[in-house]
This record gives sequence, structure tokens and C-alpha cells, in this order.
Amino acid sequence: MNLDVIFFIGPQGSGKGTQAKLLAEKLDFFYWEMGAIFREIAGRDDELGKRIAAMINQGIYIDDETTLAIVKEKMAAVPQDRGIIFDGLPRRVSQAEYLLPFLMSIGKGEFMTIFLDVPHDESVKRLLHRAEVEGRKDDTKESIERRLLQYTSETVPVLDYLRSRTNFAVIDGRPPIPAVTEEIDKIFGFAS
Repeated sequence: MNLDVIFFIGPQGSGKGTQAKLLAEKLDFFYWEMGAIFREIAGRDDELGKRIAAMINQGIYIDDETTLAIVKEKMAAVPQDRGIIFDGLPRRVSQAEYLLPFLMSIGKGEFMTIFLDVPHDESVKRLLHRAEVEGRKDDTKESIERRLLQYTSETVPVLDYLRSRTNFAVIDGRPPIPAVTEEIDKIFGFAS
């Protein structure tokens, strides 16, 4: 499989960050974690940083205009000859409608989507556990529920868009990390 870009999609707490990082190492792809980029910007003491910090603390998605401007700016740092794994992007159909043609315009046109499917209750349980372990301020019960509601209304429709335009694989995200990794590895021919 000759791929330029892999999108990891799944609800918060599905393990997509963990799996995306593992796959990026194996494929030597550039790992792009949108959440970490937003948190880094939120730590800045400028207008954009404060605006993003406020949205993160409320548990709401960053608007498309801001997201896509950051994508365009940060793409300059990605080596042209490396594939990219996007974790947490696109989150809306409008972002996908911009992102795919933009990536094709810079010579990255072979896409794959890995959808990590995890039920709502499991996501909530995992995120509350993460809040305890990592001390993440944005992982309160209320903000988790708000983000998962947004995921259902805004991100789930992206799945149909990507299913029709990319190679598409659905992986059950409920088993332990090694079992999920093994299922993803099979797709890429890494499985033993």
C-alpha cells in the first residue's frame, strides 16, 4: 500500500493517539496531533492562545477557520518526502472538504482512514481515568460529555465523507492496546 496520508478518527478516549504514534514510528511518517498543537498554542500569552485556551477549557471544538489556518502554517514544517498521520483531524466535514484537496495540491493524494470504534460509555470511562492519571484540566465529566456530543454530531458525519474518498478500515478500539495494534498491523502487513 503506497500511502501519503493516514487519518485516525475515533471518539476521544478511543486510543487513536496511542495507535497513531505507534504506526507513525513503524512507517516513519510525520505524526500530527492536532490536540497537542492546540494545547501548545493555548499556552501562549497572545490573542490566539487565549482564544484557543478558552475553547479547550469549555470542551468545545476549535473553529474551522482557526484550525485550517494553523494546518496551513504548520504544513511548512512537514518534510515533503514523508507521509503524515493525522490524529484528530479532520473533525468536521468542512475541514475534510478543505484538507483533502489541499493535501492533493501539495502532492499528497493517497489517503487511508483508520476508524477506531469505541462505545460512548467506554470513552467516558477512559477519559475520566486519563484525567486522574495525567491531571488534564479539560477532562471534566461535563467537558467530556460535551466533546463526545460534538463528536457524534460533527465528527461522525466525516466518516461517510472519508469512506467514499479514502481507503477505509474500521477497528474495534475496545480490546487492550496490543490487540488493537495487532489489528492495525495486519492492514499494513506488519503482523507476525
